[in-house]
Amino acid sequence: MQLRFGSQSVVVGSSAKIAKAFFKTHDVAIFGRPKLAAGKYTTYNYSNITWPQYGPYWKQACKLCMTELLSAKRLDSYEYIRKQELAAEQELRAFLNDLFVNTNEPIELKHHFNTLTLNIISRMVFGKKYLENSENAIVSPEEVTKMLDKLFVLNGVLNIRDFIPWINFLDLQGYIKKMKMLGKKFDRFIERVLDEHIERRKAGRIMVPKTWLVCFCRLLRI
Repeated sequence: MQLRFGSQSVVVGSSAKIAKAFFKTHDVAIFGRPKLAAGKYTTYNYSNITWPQYGPYWKQACKLCMTELLSAKRLDSYEYIRKQELAAEQELRAFLNDLFVNTNEPIELKHHFNTLTLNIISRMVFGKKYLENSENAIVSPEEVTKMLDKLFVLNGVLNIRDFIPWINFLDLQGYIKKMKMLGKKFDRFIERVLDEHIERRKAGRIMVPKTWLVCFCRLLRI
């Protein structure tokens, strides 16, 4: 079934046979991503691995992820984060403690699970947690959470100008302004993370293998 969203055509497949045709037989045809405003303003002009068009950069990004981020050797090197520190003492204990402290109040599990997941990811990528309060924190946990929440929301909104190109100069829903502001916030956050990482390396306190942070920043085109 073909639908028309403004100037964009969308094909809907509603059976296992069609899904196989999409993802196996004609997979190259759907590898590319639509050039939506979210990809332009929140992921460095489509340079994030989520938004690039199928081509040399997409292939390079996928290869980089598979060799530096998702290879068996790299994941094994961070097994202590997932098992020893998480399960035994730190992340899981903090997670359960938060639930216990709020025993007599309504608990939104989504928030707690998100915090747990993001703490694990940030420790693996950046070498430390950014969702906890500390004296020398470069950004508050509330700021990080808000930025990520806005990122997910703005990457999923229905932005009218994406489907009606001739009104591109208008920001009728205010989404473009929010996307630009969010992009600038992420720029400042990543810059401070890099500065902190460089300072710790100079001081001899290496907090994360270089390949992880370099790979992450290369994907963001910083």
